[in-house]
Amino acid sequence: MTSASEVLFMAKALYRGATMKQYDRESAENLGTLLTRQAERRGDAPALTCEGETISWREFETRANRVAQYLSGHLGLGKGDAVAMMLENRIAFLTTLFGICKLGAVAGLLNTNQRGSVLLHSLNTIDAKALLIGEECLSAIVEIESDLPMDPGARLVVPDRGGATLPSWARPFDDRDDALPDGVPDAQATVLQKDPCFFVFTSGTTGLPKAAVLSNERCFKGMQGYGVVCLNIQPEDRVYNCLPLYHSTGLVIGLGSVLWAGASTVLRRRFSASNFLREVREQRCNTFVYVGELCRYLMNQPPAADDADNPLQKMIGNGLRPDIWKPFKTRFGVPRVHEIYGASEGNSGFVNAFNKDETIGFGVTPHVLVKYDDEDNEIVRDPHGMCIPVPRGQPGLLLNKIDAKAPFDGYTDRDASAKKIVHNVLAPGDRYFNTGDLIREVEVGFAFFQRHYQFVDRTGDTFRWKGENCSTNEVAEQLNGFPAVASANVYGVEIPGTNGRAGMAALYLQDENFDLEAFSAHVEGALPSYARPVFLRIQHDQETTSTFKLVKKTLREEGYDLAKVGGDSLFVLKPGSSTYEPLTAAYLSTIIAGEAGF
Repeated sequence: MTSASEVLFMAKALYRGATMKQYDRESAENLGTLLTRQAERRGDAPALTCEGETISWREFETRANRVAQYLSGHLGLGKGDAVAMMLENRIAFLTTLFGICKLGAVAGLLNTNQRGSVLLHSLNTIDAKALLIGEECLSAIVEIESDLPMDPGARLVVPDRGGATLPSWARPFDDRDDALPDGVPDAQATVLQKDPCFFVFTSGTTGLPKAAVLSNERCFKGMQGYGVVCLNIQPEDRVYNCLPLYHSTGLVIGLGSVLWAGASTVLRRRFSASNFLREVREQRCNTFVYVGELCRYLMNQPPAADDADNPLQKMIGNGLRPDIWKPFKTRFGVPRVHEIYGASEGNSGFVNAFNKDETIGFGVTPHVLVKYDDEDNEIVRDPHGMCIPVPRGQPGLLLNKIDAKAPFDGYTDRDASAKKIVHNVLAPGDRYFNTGDLIREVEVGFAFFQRHYQFVDRTGDTFRWKGENCSTNEVAEQLNGFPAVASANVYGVEIPGTNGRAGMAALYLQDENFDLEAFSAHVEGALPSYARPVFLRIQHDQETTSTFKLVKKTLREEGYDLAKVGGDSLFVLKPGSSTYEPLTAAYLSTIIAGEAGF
């Protein structure tokens, strides 16, 4: 039963959505003009806080202008030029970024974890004309210096905490220098809504990174959709943002929401579960930008009686698993969780604007869930070659329609962009963006806007065992319910002489006193026989991407090979058994020979 207060809350969100500002793609409204406007409106109000330093909106604008004037006047850069930048989360990241955007140049947001050939690939992918390097990232650039594509004079080093010895080719640049010109660059007035502003790189866990193109138009839509419709951010709000700014969640959703409202951001270079609540309280943050793994790390902290005694009122992000959704809200006293769904390269997104638990909300542009064959990894089509929509409640592959209202900007790599487009979905000649994700429609219990959805899994992140398709995400949720498990990473592995893939789970423990017998009983009670992982791997640490997503590629390759897992312990659930036991070399030989009876 939906209460009167919930109906009022939803009505206000709908109203905010209906009154979102619409811009013509040819209009000269861009990130630079928005920053200039906030500097005029908000002046000395705090904009950015990081590591004891706070700057106002006026200073934010001034420092960004200095970057733009320097890049234009000294390097001759302008509209359409790609400028790579590699800095950690700090104030200089954003002043540098907006300086680039004010010129109509495109900022290539390099992942600070990239190294060697992968980093060089990213630079070459966007044809970077210049590179701004944070002093803290200098060692990564030094490794590839001889292969850098841009002129030595176009390699600028942005100071950090000092102490680094600059190589001879490095050119220091500090936008805090009052002697630098700080007027609004003329180029800012020529940058249009349709023009690109960022290149956001994919994580590269399944291949080399690809550069997704984000336009000013997409940023403006995101800032309003997430910041206005969902969060209803006001100038007095303070947002705690510890997500990497070189990805869309931290930048477009986190910082973008603040930029649109003229609110305030508290930045952190890296997430710290032990410092989180203290900092939120000290900085009076009422909003938190999250990814699901951060919430799990917080839940793994020792509980305290005053955990809910904090100013947090709302949070926005993605990947919060259903198994900790309500426990997290209760423990930390956060009444509103706005889960979102989307991709940097995608043409649309989903948003939980109505604060409905355990959903990614609803889509705002035409989309369809279609039948997908997990075993053959392909879309199922009818005899006429059209895709087949799935019934309500069943998982289906999400496809977003590409049209004038939801254009697909894609990647810098045209071939990679073409592979993400599905043709002839519901009608001959139509085009849809392939998200690569399985989602399902769920009932949320109110009379209007019933088409809410729930994330199920990535295609390829399922395993088919004993004739049944199993979601790695859903299996992991059950394993995470065992008290000693901090995080479970589930994937499929092949067993000789069998069809499909058996489940395997890499467990990261929060309690060294792991009771294998009790865990076995938990698995037996929580999962059907076909979904129970056949193999367990106890890890001392878990590899994640920069956005805290668990990495599975290496784990799949190493499988249950005792010679490849280093010091990790392996366990097996033998056929007919209900208890895991250590995997021995002798039994491994039996498995490889196809004689284990699976």
